[in-house]
Amino acid sequence: MTDNAMDFSRSMAIATSGLRAQAGRMRVISENIANAESTAQTPGADPYRRKVPTFTTTLDRELDARVVSLGRIKPDQSAFRIKYEPNNPAADAAGNVKYPNVNSLVEMTDMREAQRSYEANLNIISATRRMIQRTLDILKA
Repeated sequence: MTDNAMDFSRSMAIATSGLRAQAGRMRVISENIANAESTAQTPGADPYRRKVPTFTTTLDRELDARVVSLGRIKPDQSAFRIKYEPNNPAADAAGNVKYPNVNSLVEMTDMREAQRSYEANLNIISATRRMIQRTLDILKA
């Protein structure tokens, strides 16, 4: 492979890994948002616990490039929200109900950031494809 072809492949591989990682991040954030108001099945039990995605980088030896992937999904250990709702089936003996430690505003902000990163990687792939096409057009002429 020529140096230019390798550079194009490297760019595409890195951007593709970013797409996959951000798509996984958005899946985790969506799960957090979907469960933001859920309660436990039994009185006094813990509800859904917010999940926090992490990222890892690895060396793609074939391309000699660092690529990113979704790493471990870790539980957020922050405190649950507590509301006094004595008539709720999930209430403990004191009438308190635990709600997930999910802040919808934080999740929406994270989702927007993930979306922008996804779009940036998609733009890199599109630009690289256009450059490859232009190169092929020049070589045909």
